[in-house]
Amino acid sequence: MEFRKVRPTKASTEVAEQILEAIRRGAFPPESKLPSEAELAQMMGVSRPTVREALSGLAAVGLIEARVGVGNFVRQPTEPLAHQALLLLESEASCLEIMEARTMLEPPLAELAAQKRTDAQAEDLEAMCAELSSLADPETFDAYFAADKRFHLALVEATGNGLLVAVLVPLINTMDERLYREFTRDYYLKDAGSIGEVAGLHGEVAAAVRARRPTQARSAMRAHWKRMWRLVQGDEAAS
Repeated sequence: MEFRKVRPTKASTEVAEQILEAIRRGAFPPESKLPSEAELAQMMGVSRPTVREALSGLAAVGLIEARVGVGNFVRQPTEPLAHQALLLLESEASCLEIMEARTMLEPPLAELAAQKRTDAQAEDLEAMCAELSSLADPETFDAYFAADKRFHLALVEATGNGLLVAVLVPLINTMDERLYREFTRDYYLKDAGSIGEVAGLHGEVAAAVRARRPTQARSAMRAHWKRMWRLVQGDEAAS
């Protein structure tokens, strides 16, 4: 008798599997629109952010297309792409867990950076913010996202604490993961207005670090993550 290997499954993977099964059954043929995120969340008994993570995995491999203000549409599904999407969701870090960790750790990190940064580090952070503002457009998303990552890494370095660097650099490096990038593109940095606002929040962090205002730096970083959570949870008025 043969047994299948048991593997832990994330909720977002299970959501994706159910959507893929519905597509296989013909419930959603190519070019058809999927139910709304809110409807999917209600039908499956999960949170809207979990549905959004699943949809990001499907979109990352080209199984669905997210059309801003319209919805999610099925493209040309194939079994290899379906397998790739599920593998992506299961193997990469959960976007929601990344957000939880960074929400907890980065505000006090910014506070410490404001206390310990060097003049050169403060200047570098402000220069990076100017670069972010210049790239605040969906057409330059990849360049913006790379600059965003450099900013957060530089903030870690500005704490002058080697242990924090060792702990937090791997966390920030999850920005390179395909799932997190797609998730952020679809729900946080989805248009020029959103990207520009986020660039401005980075500028507030850098200004507080430059002015050696630890409490203000912490609050500015907390505002950055609070905004992301509001959008990911479906509060579009946060943008």
